[in-house]
Order: sequence, then structure tokens, then C-alpha cells
Amino acid sequence: MDKFKDLPDSDGFFGDYGGKFVPETLMYALQELEDTYSKLKDNNEFFANVDKDLKQFVGRPSPLYFAKRLTKYHGGPKIWLKREDLNHTGAHKINNTVGQILLAKAMGKKRIIAETGAGQHGVATAAVAARLGLECHIYMGANDIQRQSLNVYRIKLLGATVHAVKSGAAILKDALNEALRDWVTNIEDTYYIIGSVTGPHPYPMIVRDFNAVVGRELKEQSIKLFNKFPDAIIACVGGGSNAMGVFYPFLEEDVKLVGVEAAGSGIKTGKHAAPLNDGKPGVLHGAKSYLMQNDEGQVIDTQSISAGLDYPGVGPEHSHLKDSRRATYIAVDDVEVLKAFHNVTRLEGIMPALESAHAFAALEHLVKDFSKNANLVVNVSGRGDKDINIVATMGGISLD
Repeated sequence: MDKFKDLPDSDGFFGDYGGKFVPETLMYALQELEDTYSKLKDNNEFFANVDKDLKQFVGRPSPLYFAKRLTKYHGGPKIWLKREDLNHTGAHKINNTVGQILLAKAMGKKRIIAETGAGQHGVATAAVAARLGLECHIYMGANDIQRQSLNVYRIKLLGATVHAVKSGAAILKDALNEALRDWVTNIEDTYYIIGSVTGPHPYPMIVRDFNAVVGRELKEQSIKLFNKFPDAIIACVGGGSNAMGVFYPFLEEDVKLVGVEAAGSGIKTGKHAAPLNDGKPGVLHGAKSYLMQNDEGQVIDTQSISAGLDYPGVGPEHSHLKDSRRATYIAVDDVEVLKAFHNVTRLEGIMPALESAHAFAALEHLVKDFSKNANLVVNVSGRGDKDINIVATMGGISLD
């Protein structure tokens, strides 16, 4: 038995984290989903269809690219980029939605719902729903709608309905709350495509498995390009789907895994989105994991320049990897992220999403620990077109 790769257990736990902490009304739907996935995950025909869509619709495999000028800038190990930004719809999110929409089809569901923060999961969900002609509803925090207006319009162009969530802080966690309420009300005909490795079992497992194509490709590409596995893999972590997808195939290998959370205005200020660095275990959105919460156990507001990382929890598998010390989790603040965004754009001609820029910012802290012969891989979770308005505003530039 592999220590990490055989998780979750039959109850949906990764060590102490995970599970199904949901109302009784959702238990049937979750069991139906778990049963369907259990039948299909070993079905060659089902995964042949997934692989076909990943190749022909998404454009996989994504390349592993040597960042020559970025390597020279840091003056240390070789830096390689796993280019998830080149996927159709612009991020890793499409890997998961391609798989889950086929699950929805197998279950006979006619209505699709999803939550979204930065909008990338909303776009990816709307795209796959459009392909199958299914009704689609996307829940998005009102504050995120303002700062990610480009993706909101993309979702609408794809034929989906966007629901602005004004409750709470009007960000990702609140959008997820509303999506769960919708699901409870419309269980019979609705499939909920959760966008990260969060939520109740079996979602963390399903989303991880569909995103693990990234890590499987990286294994083959690294052997081909530099004859060994990477010395380290670095990925941003909000809910944690892009990191889990690239980490999972390497859990039993001798590779350093580094997740990078959003320190926002700084960990010490309390205004951040880094539960693995400054949180404690609790239950949110149906699963036990590390959370940002006060002394009374109430979830507190988060802050990050990145809408996609602006979440007070994290996937339960990441919590287990933290406690078991299989992965290391650090945090970088908004100032570091903006600097990294501009550096990568100017040095490599690649404009990363602000989420991905967190992983690039972490290089400043990590390269000193590796020799020049080492190979570091940054998972570029998405492209930065959607963030132009935010970056311009932070630079005092108006695009109106």
C-alpha cells in the first residue's frame, strides 16, 4: 500500500481531514456521485472519452518549457514551467470540468451548477456545458464579479447564467455557500461541478484525479527533457486543485513539493488567505481541513490580490500533506506577487495569472536551497489576461 496515493479511505478521509459533514438532504446525492465514479473510474471507455476531450478540446498535453531568462535572473537552479495557461479557456480548471461533465452525463443530469472565484472555473464549466447543450448556472461573489469582469462576460457569452452573491464578504466562500443551497433544492436534475479539491467526499478525490493528468504528463516530460524527475515542484494553493493535480503522481517519489498560499497584506496583519500557514482545523463546506477562523470557531474574512486564492479553507488532502510533512507550504504577499507577475511577463513573454504569480514569487525564497544543476518546475495554473485591470489599478493606471 502506498502511504499517500491510496487515500482517501472508505469514509473519505485523508488522515484526520476530509469526510462528509453535510445535511441529510445531500447524502443521497453524494452517495450517488460516489457510486457512479467508483463504477466509471476503472472503465476504459469512460476514460478514453475523457482523454479524447483533453487532447482535442483542451489541447493537451501542455508543454514543459525551460525559462532561460528567469533562470538567469534568479542565478540558481534551472526553472521549468508546466504551461497550464495554454489550455483551452486559459487555466487548469478545464481538466476537471471535462471529466465531471461526463460524470453528469452518465448520471443523466440536465442542469449544471458551479461556484467560481477568479472566474476560470466558471468559464471552464460554461464551456463544457455548452458542448453538451446543458443548462448552466454559475455562482460568483459580487466583489469578484467586479474585479474579474472579463471572465464574467466570457461566462455569459458561453450561454451560462451568472448569479451575483452579495452575502458575507461576497467572495468565493460565499459563492460556494449559494451553490450548495441551489444543489440542496434541485438535487434530482442538477449536477454540481465543484472547482477545487474542497467540499465533501468524494469531491476532493474526483477533482484531484481529473487534474492529475498534469502530474502524469510532467513525469514523462521531465524524464525526456532532463532525464530525471524534478527536484522540486512549486504551485499556488487556494482550494488547491492545481497543486494537488501536479503533486499527486509524485507523492511517492523523492521530489520536494511546495504549495504557495496568499499572504495578502502579510501573515502578521491577519489580512490574508493562508490557512495552512496561519489557520487551525475546522469544518467548512462539508469537509474538515485547515481554516481561517477566530477563537470562537467562526470563519473569518480573507484578503488577497488574487480572487482565485481568496478562500478561508483548503482541500483536506493538502492539510494531510502538511501535517505529515510530505509537502511544504509557504506564503507570499501581494507586493511580492505583483513583482513576480511583472518579472515573468518581461523576462519570458508569458503573462501568468495572479494566482500563478504566487508560485513565481516563491522562487525568491526557494532557489537558494538548490544547486545550479537542480531542476525546479513551476506549475503555471493559468494566464493573466483576466487580471489586466487589477494589475493596472495597482500600478495607478486607468484603462477606462
